[in-house]
Amino acid sequence: MPETELALSPLPWTAGDLARLEAGAFDRAPRLEGADVRRISRDLDVWDAWPLADIDGTPRRWRSGELWFALAAPAFADPEMRHAHARIHHFHRKDGRFRHLGATFPDGFTPGSREWSGSATIEDGVATLRFTAAGQRGERDPSFRQRLFASRARLPESGEAFGDWSEPEEIVAPADLHYMTRHEGGGRAGAIKAFRDPSLFRAADGTRYVLFTASSAVRRGAHNGVIGLARQESDGMFAKLPPLVDAAGVNNELERPHIVSHGGLCYLFWSTQAGVFAPGIAAPTGLYGAVSTGIGAPWRLLNGHGLVFANPEDAPWQAYSWWVLPDLQVASFVDYRGPGEGPKRGKPRGRAHFGGTFAPFLQLRLDGARAGLG
Repeated sequence: MPETELALSPLPWTAGDLARLEAGAFDRAPRLEGADVRRISRDLDVWDAWPLADIDGTPRRWRSGELWFALAAPAFADPEMRHAHARIHHFHRKDGRFRHLGATFPDGFTPGSREWSGSATIEDGVATLRFTAAGQRGERDPSFRQRLFASRARLPESGEAFGDWSEPEEIVAPADLHYMTRHEGGGRAGAIKAFRDPSLFRAADGTRYVLFTASSAVRRGAHNGVIGLARQESDGMFAKLPPLVDAAGVNNELERPHIVSHGGLCYLFWSTQAGVFAPGIAAPTGLYGAVSTGIGAPWRLLNGHGLVFANPEDAPWQAYSWWVLPDLQVASFVDYRGPGEGPKRGKPRGRAHFGGTFAPFLQLRLDGARAGLG
């Protein structure tokens, strides 16, 4: 079947799939030590990173290194406050180190009260930044409406700031058909409904798709996370399609989905946290994924349950928001270090535990439907 037809049903991600994790045979990332945590600045928290990439996802060479984007905010006493102040910033990565270049968009330029995650590609010297506009420009109290936008600019020829960005263009709207339009979820971390994290994928036949984190409009409830999909039509607009993965009843947030082509197969990856699984499901914070021969072909969960690797058992919150590159290197950020707090070892709280910076890259190995750390 041509990939452009996409008549298949979403891949269901079920409690039965995740029950296979009980055997405990899965990879865990190495524990981060103090020397691994290199702050960009005492005054700036950084998280959720992605590169300026060619259309296949390979980071574009720039000034003997690479150009990366990430969310950033002032370093508040409570790191969780960063989400209400998030802006996209850009960084020069060279020899494995990141140097901060500044905020990417001018103040007040984007349609939200803040900016959340996305992706970036470059073609013919023009960078396209796809991002999430969260809330509403000018609002006093942060709201949680999420919309997907794209803006374009040429790379800086000199200096560290981009030139004029094009007026942000909304690329996909939820419309309450496949995907929920209301995203409040009480405003509690892990309970907010989703329409965010756009990433581009070009299929083998040249058709372009946008993937995103969403909440099902068909199966509502506390745990109705899906990976959304839209296809670019001949007029350049993106038409919404049914989700690629449906975790209704299992998980509320399948975050930062993206597809990497490797060995003639398509690998779909997403990040999720232990705290957003439905009650009774004991699955760790980690990188999860599925594999297919093409975006329009049936998908299978990697390793039979979806988990590629998890954080260390004694540091279950140490990193998050993994982004897999075509060479199978994996970027992420340092989240909360340590074993956790309380009798149930919940996520640590406070500045003393929070990393707020880029984590050391990891390396994956992929072999058909098997995946883990290299």
